[in-house]
Amino acid sequence: MTTARRRLFFLALGFSVLLAGGAMTPALVAQAPAQEPPAQGGFDFPEEEEEAPTWAEDIRAQAVDIAIVAGFSVLAFVSFFKKSVRLKYITLVAAVLVLGVYKSLLISIVNVFGLMGGNLPIFRYNLAWYLLAAITAVSTVLWGRVYCGRICAFGAFTQLVDAILPDRWRVNIPRSMERRASWIKYGILAGVVTYFLVTKNPLIYPYVEPFWMFGLHLRTPVLLTMLGTLLITTVFVRNAYCRFLCPLGAFLGIVSNLTVFRIKRWSECSTCRICEKTCEWGAIRGPKIVMTECVRCDDCERLYADEKKCPHHLILIRKADILARRAAQGRA
Repeated sequence: MTTARRRLFFLALGFSVLLAGGAMTPALVAQAPAQEPPAQGGFDFPEEEEEAPTWAEDIRAQAVDIAIVAGFSVLAFVSFFKKSVRLKYITLVAAVLVLGVYKSLLISIVNVFGLMGGNLPIFRYNLAWYLLAAITAVSTVLWGRVYCGRICAFGAFTQLVDAILPDRWRVNIPRSMERRASWIKYGILAGVVTYFLVTKNPLIYPYVEPFWMFGLHLRTPVLLTMLGTLLITTVFVRNAYCRFLCPLGAFLGIVSNLTVFRIKRWSECSTCRICEKTCEWGAIRGPKIVMTECVRCDDCERLYADEKKCPHHLILIRKADILARRAAQGRA
């Protein structure tokens, strides 16, 4: 990992600690004074009912959150379309600090439960979340699991951790085992959905999602042990949760079968294995990109366009040199 990336990551961790420390400050709850009884012989007039807030007032109250989601989304998709490594890591840091630590604003398997049970958040009072949900849904249909690779705060956190850890710490899972393990998250998705349909109880979510680490209301010994085990596993197995265990990732993977704009491939990709070896998500299998596993990390797309590394360009350059020499010999 470059020195610039390392500095960027430690800056992110530093801000995370500061923000988390501020968030842990206990709130002071003011008690309302007791209402005095009416004076003897007086009249007890009913209090006037407050007028319900208008849509304009609700929007103004949520304007900051809406602006944060909109601004972050612009950054995320500028980095996505530019295929810039630097912008990608800036986006990941912003996802951890803003959507994770500061706002705890993530899409969750609970929202999948709500989609099935018709129990989504009230639209009027959750405009920022609905904006994020709409961006997630539209981007998944258009380009695939962009949310997983660039917007999800936990996924961003594990990618930043992965960027600073030395490769010698990594356990390289055989490709055949990796492909089988990638089905685990679909089993977890099926299990939790079945549990919810039978019990109508969404409270299984903290046992299958570590996203609660960005909040403060869940701190049981069992959950902390599970989170610690997961984070230790992530040190040795690259992006372990996102690749093998995330039920939301499995759900978005199913939706990504509808993806409109797929990653382009050259004819040489049927025999070349450079991108397959580079992919950290196990999403490239020979000439095929498995959209259910791809999180649009950009690595193969940068290789695709690299005229110094991609065999397609090298072959074209080689053919052009041969034709130029033959033309020169013909004129001689």
